This record gives sequence, C-alpha cells and structure tokens, in this order.
Amino acid sequence: MSNENNKTIVTHFNILGFPSLKNLQCLLFFIGLLIYVLTLSGHLIIISIVYIDRHLHTPMYFFLSSFSFLEIWYTSNIIPQMLEVFLIENKYITYASCIAQLYFFISFGTAECFILAIMAFDRYLAICNPLRYQNLMNNKLCHQLAACSWIGAFLINIPPLVALCRLSFCGPNEINHFFCDASPLLKLSCVNPDEAELCNFIVATSVIVSSFSLILVSYILIIVSVLKIPSTTGRQKAFSTCGSHLAVVTIFYGTLMFMYVRPTSKTSNSSVIFNKIVSVFYTVVTPMLNPIIYCLRNKEVKDALKRAINRKHGLTMKPSCIRKGLIN
Repeated sequence: MSNENNKTIVTHFNILGFPSLKNLQCLLFFIGLLIYVLTLSGHLIIISIVYIDRHLHTPMYFFLSSFSFLEIWYTSNIIPQMLEVFLIENKYITYASCIAQLYFFISFGTAECFILAIMAFDRYLAICNPLRYQNLMNNKLCHQLAACSWIGAFLINIPPLVALCRLSFCGPNEINHFFCDASPLLKLSCVNPDEAELCNFIVATSVIVSSFSLILVSYILIIVSVLKIPSTTGRQKAFSTCGSHLAVVTIFYGTLMFMYVRPTSKTSNSSVIFNKIVSVFYTVVTPMLNPIIYCLRNKEVKDALKRAINRKHGLTMKPSCIRKGLIN
C-alpha cells in the first residue's frame, strides 16, 4: 500500500480463498488440479474431434468447439489462482492483475452467454427451417457470429470496468473470495460504490436476460415445430439434437442468474460462504461437466470418438500385422 494525502491507497489485494477449510487445503488442491486437468482434456477432445472428423463439420459443432475454446480460457483465468490460494497462505495479487482478471472473467462469461444463445438459434433454424438451413447458416455467417460474440463481450463490459476502476480502495485489502469478482471488490471500496454497482447490475442483467430470452424463444418455437411432426421417431430425433445444449443452458444460467441478476454489494455477510460455493460450481464444476454432457448425450460425438479411436487403433496395429505377414 502507499500513503497519499493521509489515505492508505491499496496497491495489492490478499485473496483469502477458503479460510474455514484451512485443514483441507492440500486435499482441495489435488481435487482442484484433477478437475482442471479433466476440464482441459474434455474440451480439447471436443475441439480435436470436431476439427478432424468431417461428419462434424457443421454449424452446430463449430459453435460447440467455439464454446469449448471459451471454456478453456474461462477456467484458466480462475482455477490456477485458486490452486495457488490452496498452497499459499497469503496469496497477494496486484491491483492491475486483479482488475485484469475481473475483466477477462466477465468478458469470457458474457461470450459464453452469446455463444449459447447462438447455438439455440442455430437449432431453431435447423429444425424449423430445414430446407433453408444450409443457405442461412453458412460458414461465413458462423465465423461472423462467433467473432461478434468475442468482440461484443469485451466491448460491453468496458463501462462496468471503468466504473469500478474509478472507485478508491483504501483498506482493508482482503478479498473474501478465491478470485477477483465484482461483488467482493465493491465491498472493499472506501467511497460509495452505488454507481459502479448499478452499472455492473445493468450490464450483467442485460446480457443474461437478453441471451436467455433468445434461447427461451428459440426453444418455444422448436417445441411448437417438433410437436407438429407426425412420427414419434421424428420428434425424438429432433429433440435429441437439443438435449445436451438444453442441459448446459439450465446449469449455466441457473447459477449465473442467482449470482448476478441482483444487487451485489448489499449481500449480507452470512451469504458470503454460500456465494463462494455457488461460484465454485459455475467456474470450476460446470466447465468440467459440459464436455461430459455433450459426449454422453450426443450420439454423433460418441460416434466420432469411436471412429477416432478405431483409426488410431488401426494405425498402431497395421505395422505389426505387416511384420507378421498378416497384411499384404
């Protein structure tokens, strides 16, 4: 910290993490590390399978691989620091690093909201307008939508970031969380944070509600269209293409709405621990579950995995077979 006009200006923050679980820090570190490795592996597998299997070169799986790419950055922005908190009793982070982590966190989260909304819109076009789908959702539009998700996410979060940066932090400098989120930072401000809180609330609510509304409208139209299909097999096939996405949306938006579609700095101290548990769920657990949901509930992804394994098995077996004279 530095003294300026008899005020102690914060230049770094102490990330407290989970002080009530101090005796379990080593166990939590290994559990967190395992989850992080599984998360990275799962999303990298999805990206690789979509890239190498020509059967998955469709808009639906292009957006799925884009979502997985986002999830890798999203978790890598949070989990490594959380693991450090488990190993280091007093984990310090500079003011600039804290603000940067917050900006990337909210921007990646916003981009995920946009991508999930685009995926729902893609399913709507595929099911409700199958004859025009290939022309409407072409490669150029897919890349434009993905790029707009990234650019829009980083632009729309500049106002709340600027509003937060205008606040003064003059102590204490302890963040009762495992990463730099808006709510614990607003509580540390030594000036009235209402303006920054309102800006953060408006942007977060606008992003979550607008993207969720698009998803909701898309699925209502999908359900109406599917119910008109005469055959039971046709209805089941149409719904099966949406099952994985709907499961991810339910988990993702359920936790986001609980955390961010409400005022932040006025939460009571008794809710801090519960908020951290919810934060762990949507920053650590959910990104690990998403690849499992998409792989287990999606027949095309499972078939692509089988083809990839069979190709690899064939490549490794063929030389030995040649040596044995089994293959000419």
